[in-house]
Amino acid sequence: MFGEWMNHPLTLPVIVPVLAGFLCLLIPRGGASLRSLVAVLSSVATLWLAWVAFRIGEAGFEVAPWLSLRIDALSGFVLLAIAFFGLLVALYSIGYMKDHDRHREYFTYLLWTLGVACLAVVANDLLLLLVCWGFLGLLLYLMVGIAGPDAAPAARKSLMIIGASDALLLLGIAIYWQLAGTTTVSGAGSGLVLDGPAAHAAFLCFLAGALAKAGAVPFHSWVPDVGEKADAPVSAFLPASLDKLLGIYLLARCLLDLFEATPAMRFLLMLIGAVTILSMSLGALMQHDLKRLLSYTAVAQVGYIILGLASGTLVGLAGGLFHMLNHAVYKAALFLCAGVVEKEAGETDLDRLGGLAKLMPVTFGACLVAALAGAGIPPLNGFASKWMVYQGIISSAGETGGMGWVLWLVVAMLGSALTLAAFVKVLHATFLCKASPPIAERAARNEIHDGGRSMLLPMVVLAALCIVFGVWAFQIPLAMLVFPAVGADAALTEGGTWWAGLATVLIVGSVFIGLIGYWLSMRAGKLRHVDTYIGGEKMQEVWVSGQEEAQGRHVEVTGVDFYESFERLPLLGRVFALARAKVFDIYYLCRTGIGYLVQMLRSFHTGILPAYLRWFVAGMLVVVWVVTQSGA
Repeated sequence: MFGEWMNHPLTLPVIVPVLAGFLCLLIPRGGASLRSLVAVLSSVATLWLAWVAFRIGEAGFEVAPWLSLRIDALSGFVLLAIAFFGLLVALYSIGYMKDHDRHREYFTYLLWTLGVACLAVVANDLLLLLVCWGFLGLLLYLMVGIAGPDAAPAARKSLMIIGASDALLLLGIAIYWQLAGTTTVSGAGSGLVLDGPAAHAAFLCFLAGALAKAGAVPFHSWVPDVGEKADAPVSAFLPASLDKLLGIYLLARCLLDLFEATPAMRFLLMLIGAVTILSMSLGALMQHDLKRLLSYTAVAQVGYIILGLASGTLVGLAGGLFHMLNHAVYKAALFLCAGVVEKEAGETDLDRLGGLAKLMPVTFGACLVAALAGAGIPPLNGFASKWMVYQGIISSAGETGGMGWVLWLVVAMLGSALTLAAFVKVLHATFLCKASPPIAERAARNEIHDGGRSMLLPMVVLAALCIVFGVWAFQIPLAMLVFPAVGADAALTEGGTWWAGLATVLIVGSVFIGLIGYWLSMRAGKLRHVDTYIGGEKMQEVWVSGQEEAQGRHVEVTGVDFYESFERLPLLGRVFALARAKVFDIYYLCRTGIGYLVQMLRSFHTGILPAYLRWFVAGMLVVVWVVTQSGA
């Protein structure tokens, strides 16, 4: 039995990275090259083993009553994605982490995270999945903490939020077990009907666990903190890709297998998705740190996935899962690009960057493609999946019979426009505007370049996938991965979703016409110079990356300067002020509430014995009353 367990296709993607992690831990601190080699080779092996498991189609394996494994189209799809991103992050980490003083711990935790994540998606028992959830939360805490003391608060915050959601998930599993009589996913049948308070409570507990892992409102606040403070490969692997894949996987399981969601619950999910999109897209505009801005947009994109899944239509479900994959692709690429910028320029503050396009052309190209994909620009992958989500929202109108779908659609489309604005800010302030004095000085000394090959290759691969998954959406990701996961036929959505060829022709044609116009205007040589105005006010100062440099007619305005006008709007300004005061941060709200509770309890702790006796007598009277009432 042990030999079968060690050689089964469902256990090998778990065993290989876990054992490789132990091997990395045993390699002496001076063996960084050997440790990197072990990490990459084991990641390659894990990807191959995940592909083998994916090709099985559907199979199960029971090691013990509490250790039951199963793979189907959905879990195989997510398993393959996890292994793929694990390999790219391992390659990127060779260059990024080569001089890090905690090199050994990093690769150990990375491989353990990869192995436990693979186990989570093939777990056929909810208790086993919960155990994996707990280990992943602990590993997230450890990996974030590798960045140093400045990252400790972010690591602690992520552990507390995810740990609290795990406790709710445990409660949900217990209630589900009582109602359904099983904790096995494959034994759930058609799903638990939400026809009572207990069933609704179980669903909400599962929902909290999924949303906290995916980083959706109101459990999102750990994502920007981790994204900003953690090392770039950690941000690319955990908040950007892995946690999104796992959180959405659990949500998809709940909607497809574990529960039969009512219209009220679907409305709740649609509301959460819409609020996540709108609030986080607006929040991204206000950020001055590159990695923190990317984290806000990462949270916003979760809203689109939730909208697709909550629509209850096949095209919406397929669009949600497709956007889950696409988001992991372009967001991981963006975080890896931010890591190269941080390592080479020594900054992620948008006020102190600029002028990096010529110095880092490969990084700029990959970032440009990934940013346009994230903004939903055709013919890239972000547009393909968002369009399917839009179609799912519209199709849901036939089931609900109301006009609520109009609101969800408007919010989703507005969120895309705001996301584009945020990425324009990133591209301009980081790569296209005039270089800040620190960047200019380092560039003059030839100290800023593109990253090494091990760092550039994952970025280029992900940027290329943004194009491939957009232009050939139906031929590759939808037909091979997404449609089998939701039981959809390609004919169901191919006819009315979108045609990449037409979008490509229109985009290329528009760019070509624009280039011709620019060329003709430059040949004419008649350029009219006018003063620069922002918000109706004439600019008289030279601004470089948000900082006043000198007086004069020339004006250099970054996206950082422009978007500050949003904070002066009456309503939005108030909302942003509340956000800075942590009013919408569930972590600080709970911490403040617990603090008040502790202070209240301390006020009762007087040290006077008669006071304690009075409280004891009062408590006994309450107990007696409850017992007598229950007996009656």
